[in-house]
Amino acid sequence: MTNTRWWKGEIVYQVYPRSFQDTNNDGIGDLQGVIQHLDYLKSLGITMIWLSPVYQSPMVDMGYDISDYQAIDPQFGTMADFDQLLVEAKKRGIKLIMDLVVNHTSDQHTWFKQALADPSSPYRKYYIFKKTTDGKVPNNWRSIFGGSTWTEVPNEPGTYYFHTFAPQQPELNWENPKLRQAIYQMINWWLDKGIAGYRIDAITHLKKDLDWTSLPPDGDDGLVAVTKKGQNRPGLNKFLDELKAATFDKYNAVTVGEAYGVPAADLPQFIGPDGYFSMIFDFSYLNIDIANVDEWYRGKADWSIKELKDTIFSAQKSIKQAGGWTANVLENHDQPRVLSKLIRNKAEQTPQAAKALAAMYYFLPGVPFIYQGQEIGMKNFQRTKISEFNDVSSINNYQMALKAGFQPQQALELLNDRSRDNARTPMQWNNTSFGGFSKTQPWLSMGNDRQKINVADENLDPTSVLNFYRAMGKLRHNPHYRSTLIDGRLIELPAPDDVIAYQRQLGEQIISVFVNLSAESQKVSLPTGSLLLNSQTNLVQDATNLILHPYQAVVFETD
Repeated sequence: MTNTRWWKGEIVYQVYPRSFQDTNNDGIGDLQGVIQHLDYLKSLGITMIWLSPVYQSPMVDMGYDISDYQAIDPQFGTMADFDQLLVEAKKRGIKLIMDLVVNHTSDQHTWFKQALADPSSPYRKYYIFKKTTDGKVPNNWRSIFGGSTWTEVPNEPGTYYFHTFAPQQPELNWENPKLRQAIYQMINWWLDKGIAGYRIDAITHLKKDLDWTSLPPDGDDGLVAVTKKGQNRPGLNKFLDELKAATFDKYNAVTVGEAYGVPAADLPQFIGPDGYFSMIFDFSYLNIDIANVDEWYRGKADWSIKELKDTIFSAQKSIKQAGGWTANVLENHDQPRVLSKLIRNKAEQTPQAAKALAAMYYFLPGVPFIYQGQEIGMKNFQRTKISEFNDVSSINNYQMALKAGFQPQQALELLNDRSRDNARTPMQWNNTSFGGFSKTQPWLSMGNDRQKINVADENLDPTSVLNFYRAMGKLRHNPHYRSTLIDGRLIELPAPDDVIAYQRQLGEQIISVFVNLSAESQKVSLPTGSLLLNSQTNLVQDATNLILHPYQAVVFETD
């Protein structure tokens, strides 16, 4: 019998290829660079790689604007390099999933070029075009990256095309069955090559309200967030059911949905036993630090460790009630570094804090995802002027901040906290000039802390963040504990506000996790048992209590 939920025990590592390893010294990471470090990934216990986009692209949104779904961008190598990566990864027991970006294409895609060249072309119906006669755009919807969702077609006054994201990312028209079939053929082409599945980008945007009406503005620009009319809208289920049946189900593929804004009541549809996807990312606590996810230039939110803890356990409860699975994350290519985000006192952004955060999320029910550099405790990189930023979203947020009345220095500070460029700085392999990433100037400025935070040095330090991640991987793969850490039920334990404590229980086996996320020592009740993992070198306990040092995490098998 086929194991339809084979993916539950995976440990996934997200590779952002552009910043992982440059082997041809052009300053840009490549597929050969991923191949070069497969043994390193195996040492972390990684069983699956999520490869961020390597498709052909003009790179306006760093590969999430695809101009050819079935070609590798020359910056990253060739299709032969990709095939070699598949083979070499398989030799090491590592599967590969790719990014699936089917809400939009690049404006350089041949479909869109033909749609623009000939209004009567069938490709015009692959996208969303609207005509107006009053010289105004069709409505007042604001794109995710700022500004109108409508851009006028060159040489066609009064005709506009729609884009949820950047103008260079025209929206695909999922109402068109011919477009949907073309997408399904492409998806299956990659699955036939041997990939294990997909991380699916921006999937809740596929369905829009077809009345295309304006709404009262929700910002200073007179526009309203596109998410109110173009995210999780009625009818999305029909597209997602068809997508699953036409592609993923045929291959028993794993699918991880980027599904922002899904209400708890809808989770069974998304990740239940017959849901659209194998799992979705739990973003509930990733954005606890900002007031507005789409307009993060507006500033930080006030939050506490208690609120973080409540958010984590509430999300886990919703996922359990849905009968589903989650992808647990601390970082990804769209988020700032977790040490810089969740540890607000810079003096406390230490390896100890990085290890505590790691233990906090790694042993929760679900599949742990590790983003490159997270496993060595990389931090945000401060930039001093807007010209040093590459990310289109960051630059747009900066412009929106200025329009909203922020001073340039204020806007820059907000960007340094939240920019997606924070996670995209090159991987720090060693303490040389370019961090072992390349022998030439990288495409994006590197962090200036690579003298202390790098793979080579941490590899030699048994107490490093890197070796703690390795120890967590070994524990999760240990046959004696594996079933409990995968399928064990989650029990929240009573603990001080700044301590996250929980158990995983399966049958008679209980594994207890205690994490102190404060700079003060904390006392917790300790059931009798044996120590499995300690993020620090010492342990203070008596018969019934454990004293957790600042930012200490421990894991016990409880008697």
